[in-house]
Amino acid sequence: MDDHTDQTRKPRADAVRNRERVLEAAKLVFNAGGPEASLEAVAKRAGVGIGTLYRHFPTREDLFEAVYRREVEQLSEFAEQLKNAKDPVDALRRWLWSGVEFVATKKGMVAALALAVQSGSELHAFSFERLTKAVGSLLDRAVAAGAMRADISPEDLLRAFFGMCYMHDQPGWQSSVLRMLDVFVDGLRVQPVAKAKTRTNTRTAKPAKAAVKRKR
Repeated sequence: MDDHTDQTRKPRADAVRNRERVLEAAKLVFNAGGPEASLEAVAKRAGVGIGTLYRHFPTREDLFEAVYRREVEQLSEFAEQLKNAKDPVDALRRWLWSGVEFVATKKGMVAALALAVQSGSELHAFSFERLTKAVGSLLDRAVAAGAMRADISPEDLLRAFFGMCYMHDQPGWQSSVLRMLDVFVDGLRVQPVAKAKTRTNTRTAKPAKAAVKRKR
């Protein structure tokens, strides 16, 4: 009886695989085609029937939200993977780069997500908490290594990041944002302070040496 209960509670392995395939396909389709991309196109790309898609996601909004949450989770997991990277500044840069793809997918779903991710909603709170924690862990590591300035917060980083992404809407905007991110991250590096040269000692040493030579 317990075995039967477990089977009824746990999704079948093929159902889990189908769900993941639909989410991955939806990400690609929405990224390329925008919010009007058809669910039939998603099902076709995932290699499942439209009925299978609707069993997992009864509405377009359900699918959009699931894709959004999955992207946030993946960004959080990527931050964990980068915590052991040799160069903490490069780790932060790579995480921000991966965030560009997340925003590209989100732009394709922005109309349907407009209400779901408004300030104060559960989905907004979920994404803000996860993303702030993810970028914060990488920022803290870079600051602790003395490689990045300490007067910037995770929230500041996210505001700047999303600002760069959403001020660009023309085709190929991702390459422009990636270039700007490089400039932005390099600007946050702690610049080495050049040691002042003791020119006074140098100037006094040379005449003394010359005087010795003349005496000989």
